[in-house]
Amino acid sequence: MTMIEMGKRAKEASRVLSCAKSDEKTKALLALADALEAQCDYILAENQKDLDAGKANGMSDALLDRLALSVSRVSSMAQGARQVAAFPDPIGTVLSGNTLPNGLEVTKVRVPLGVIGIIYEARPNVTADAAALCLKSGNAVILRGGKEAINSNMAVAKVMRKAIEEAGLPADCVQLVEDTSRQSSIELMGLTDYLDVLIPRGGAGLIKATVENAKVPVIETGAGNCHVYIDEFADIQMAADIVFNAKTSRPSVCNAIETVLVHKNIADKALPAMKAELDKMNVEIRGCDRTREVLGDSVVPATEEDYYTEYHDYILAVKVVSSIDEAVSHIAKYSTGHSECIVTENYNNANLFTKQVDSAAVYVNASTRFTDGGEFGLGAEIGISTQKLHARGPMGINELTSMKFIIKGNGQVRV
Repeated sequence: MTMIEMGKRAKEASRVLSCAKSDEKTKALLALADALEAQCDYILAENQKDLDAGKANGMSDALLDRLALSVSRVSSMAQGARQVAAFPDPIGTVLSGNTLPNGLEVTKVRVPLGVIGIIYEARPNVTADAAALCLKSGNAVILRGGKEAINSNMAVAKVMRKAIEEAGLPADCVQLVEDTSRQSSIELMGLTDYLDVLIPRGGAGLIKATVENAKVPVIETGAGNCHVYIDEFADIQMAADIVFNAKTSRPSVCNAIETVLVHKNIADKALPAMKAELDKMNVEIRGCDRTREVLGDSVVPATEEDYYTEYHDYILAVKVVSSIDEAVSHIAKYSTGHSECIVTENYNNANLFTKQVDSAAVYVNASTRFTDGGEFGLGAEIGISTQKLHARGPMGINELTSMKFIIKGNGQVRV
């Protein structure tokens, strides 16, 4: 099937879906969730093909973890769909309304975006999450995953499409591009007659390529060069625990940290405590001269490039800073605007950090790993938007809608 044919089918499906009743969408979502669990063995068998290929091609352990599915992860995908099904339907919600002096009744309501294209990398759970969110918000979706997860994605999409159709909605509400060549991405980016928005979900390279080449509107998501700043007034063990969790719980995801900044007045105590935790997972530290003075030659000298890098691995850049102002300036220069954290017991410093750091999620004394639609109570998410227009942060169902003005009159004409 050509990309244009997929676009036509998606546009037709979106018209049906935009008019679907809430209970019809709920029925399809619950059927989709049940089908994922019922077909778990089939999905895992297809996922194993991708894992075997990844290992043969030298994929890192962190990226293999990102690719891998399990019974619990498939169950989480299904549960995410059920959570989305349980949310209030955003479509048709009245956002505002008033009656003008001339008698016109003006109402602003939520409507679907229409057809959403999503380009993503080796995370097959995105296939299910994106489909569920788009269906709930009344949007058709064209999914284009990476070649590393093609068998997994095809299996998940096949299961979902069948369930959606059996529930009474068009299977083409969800379509998967099975061609993983660069050409298919370029064609999707240029599908201006059918796509209303394109959302890249993956690393900085994918997002940059999409923004530079797409002819349809793009919502930037995902790139996560995230930071923890350990303030001079920090609880040292709390800081060490937060750094350990934010770096090692899943280093391949976008809300994992890549750099730790440590105030000079606490460095002699905080750095060894932090390293003691990170050593449990053999995290490689790349540090500034002061960091190496405290921790020794086991620390690799950090380069300028290290502070720009999203590692997706057990590697952490560390820098000792002279003040909170230097920490904020460092984040402003190197951050991708995703998630940042300050560890401090000082109220004024916490307040200063949250006001001055310009990222989608800013934390005080908590791991950046919480930046997630599910953790924020949004259910599954389409991605973490790092831009400022339309949507920012975890994108749930409300962020996949637009609005429409409906005006009712009784014969008024403009003079």
